[in-house]
Amino acid sequence: MGSPITDKNGQVSFLKQRLNMFLDVLDAIEPEETELEDIDRLIEMIDELESKCREFNNRDE
Repeated sequence: MGSPITDKNGQVSFLKQRLNMFLDVLDAIEPEETELEDIDRLIEMIDELESKCREFNNRDE
């Protein structure tokens, strides 16, 4: 695993990259063909982003 991201610019860059990955997945989904597992994975991605935001905020305190 990589080393922890401690600088603000690195943290923002990481979050932007992850958010863009989420948006790419969201754009690629065909609503008529989406299964429950696909929705669950999107929710997991959002939960991971939220967790990472909290982690970065706690490092700054």
